[in-house]
Amino acid sequence: MNSSVISNEALSIFRRGLANFITFDEAEWTEFILHLSYKVIKKKDHFSVKDKICNDIGFIINGSVRYYHVKDGTEITGYFSFENEFVSSYKSYLTQQASTGYIQALEQTDLILISRKSMDLMLESRLLGYKMERFGRLVAEYYICCYEDRIASFITKTPEERYLKMLETEPEIMQRVPQHYVANFLGITPVSLSRIRKRILIYA
Repeated sequence: MNSSVISNEALSIFRRGLANFITFDEAEWTEFILHLSYKVIKKKDHFSVKDKICNDIGFIINGSVRYYHVKDGTEITGYFSFENEFVSSYKSYLTQQASTGYIQALEQTDLILISRKSMDLMLESRLLGYKMERFGRLVAEYYICCYEDRIASFITKTPEERYLKMLETEPEIMQRVPQHYVANFLGITPVSLSRIRKRILIYA
């Protein structure tokens, strides 16, 4: 894949984001970027859809996405990702089985992509194999930790406590995500979310 369409600014942002997992020397970086591609997803378009294989892992340069499932015709929002975060239906990406949910752009979203085909080529590369194997393991560990935190939150915290924690750790959600998606994410109705917000403002 040709990386010439990816701006130097976007590559710099991506390199800084990758540093949380792995770092490259210049020779490794020069080879690595040959395996990247760039994609712009319009607002409300999908990065990944149910019953299709997700063949890419993306890094968000600009924009945001939501992860959701559909049950009995109702959308259930499970997670959000913003700038400098990875996005993928990761189980589908790893196993090459169909995705069970959807990933949708909440706004125009610019991504740097690593396709499954490119990942396999890099894993076989004498120069990049070790780094990419480490990257895959650390990203998987990150996803597992996020999932455990999400499950623990629903078991141990009230909706109001989950809301306060979200404000503390992810304030951009309330600023950039429609309220009905936020309520769904917290496991409550939009009316309940409005009541919680009013109650917090009164006692603030």
